[in-house]
Parts: sequence; C-alpha cells; structure tokens
Amino acid sequence: MSEFFDAPDRLGESALPDGRLLGWAEWGPPDGAPVLLCPGAATSRWLGFGAGVVEALGVRLVSVDRPGLGASTPAPGRTFSEFADDMRHLCLLRGLGHPAVVGNSQGAPFALACAAEGVASALAVVSGADEVAAPQFASVLEPDLRGLVERTERDPAGAEELFASFTADAMWDMVMAGSPECDLAVYQDPDFAFGYRRALDEAFAQGAAGYARDTVLAMGRWPFALDEIRVPVDIWYGEQDTSHSPDNGALLAARIPGAHRHVVPGIGGALLWTHPRSILTSLVGKATSGG
Repeated sequence: MSEFFDAPDRLGESALPDGRLLGWAEWGPPDGAPVLLCPGAATSRWLGFGAGVVEALGVRLVSVDRPGLGASTPAPGRTFSEFADDMRHLCLLRGLGHPAVVGNSQGAPFALACAAEGVASALAVVSGADEVAAPQFASVLEPDLRGLVERTERDPAGAEELFASFTADAMWDMVMAGSPECDLAVYQDPDFAFGYRRALDEAFAQGAAGYARDTVLAMGRWPFALDEIRVPVDIWYGEQDTSHSPDNGALLAARIPGAHRHVVPGIGGALLWTHPRSILTSLVGKATSGG
C-alpha cells in the first residue's frame, strides 16, 4: 500500500481468560521471529511499519490494540501491569513465545512495562513518549505540557475525563501542527495519510475512553522500575523530534542498565517508518543473542 507500511497479512481477535478480546494484526511469515508492536497514541492495530523489510528479515510483526481501542474490549481502570499480563496471555494464545517488543510514541511505556515484567526478550523504544512526570524534567517542560502533567498527578480522574473529549480529527491536527517538515513528508504521503487516518478512526471507534486511559498512565509517574530491566534495550530518537522526550531519551537511556541510545539525523518522530531496517535488525539480533 505504501513505501512505509503494508496492509496486514492477517487480522484477528483473541479471547483472554476473563472473556475480553484483544484485536491484533500480523505481517510477515507466520513462523518468523516474533516482534510485538505497542503502537502510538490512538492508533489501531492496522498501522504497521517496515514495508518489505519485515518479510526480508523473516520477522513476524504483531501489532495489538490496547484495551478500549480498535477491536479490543475496554478495561476501565487498567494498569501497566495488567497490560503486561494481557500481552503474556496473548503470547501464549498466538504462539509468540518470548517476543522482542517495539514501543512507538505513547506505546513506549507499555512496551517498557512488558520488559520490566518479563514479557519481552529485547526492547526497542522508538520515538518514545518519555516519563514527562519525572522530577528531572519539571523545569524544562513547556508550560502547557507542564500544566497537563501537574493536573494528571493532582486529579487523574479529572484528567482522564478531559482526555476522553479527544477525537481522531483532533489527534491528526495535533500531529500535523507539531511535526517538522521531514516528518510531514511521511505523514502527508497520500498512502501513509490514508493508513494513519484509518488507524485513528478505528482506534476511536468505541469512543475516546481507551485513549484517555492510555494518556493518564503515560503522563503520570511510571510504577515500574527502569533500573531493574534486564533485557537488551535500544532507544531510538530522530534528531529533529521535539515532541516525545525533553532530551531525546538521554535520561531514559541512563536509567536502564546497558541501554543503547541512537539519535538519527534528518528525521523526527517519523523514525519508525523511515528506518525500520536498522531498528528491526538490531532488535532481532539482540533478542536472538541475548544482548
């Protein structure tokens, strides 16, 4: 469909022990090296990455709708730990074993939770939403973001209600307004724009409650211990990315033992779609070798 991503090879839903459904999409050979994708904010399973690269590298890429988004059953009040448990069950149901994990944008803290709780064999954080509530960032956040962080900490239920007023159109407008020209060349590519808008519309099909819960979790203090993550971790940021991390992941990398930080020139937050070969080659190599 696009030079940046293909339509899924396989789509489905899997039933968890409590009866909830998790929607998923897959690309690549069914017997390939499993890579689990935690996608970005308010995007459904349908938007993958690595057109052609996934197949060439023998990767089985699996993207999952978080609860309340796309085809996945809502789970009000869910936590990071509960999400990791969901992924553990999905791995059993889909025969993924101990997959490598990619966390993109707002999917990053959910991927980190999987690493912290033993679900992941290796991790790539790509243009990851950083822990903006960390005290080290308090003095450097721009005022509007600092206000949202403080409101989320002070009144998480009220913040969740605020985020639940968001829409697919509002997300599209926010991304387009906040992206550098190098990213807009990707996002405004007609095929990519079609796929991205479809993923946004699917993510909001049940309303915005799923997105709102994701955002409250991501914007608050993260409850898992980054310094206890023991799997290999790559942290990837585009040099022109000004929206995901105050320092392009420098502090995040320093908090995770052995993490390897990559800062790529000439691109911003669209890095997942412009550099899939480098990301997947490093990730799968580390998952296979253990480091």
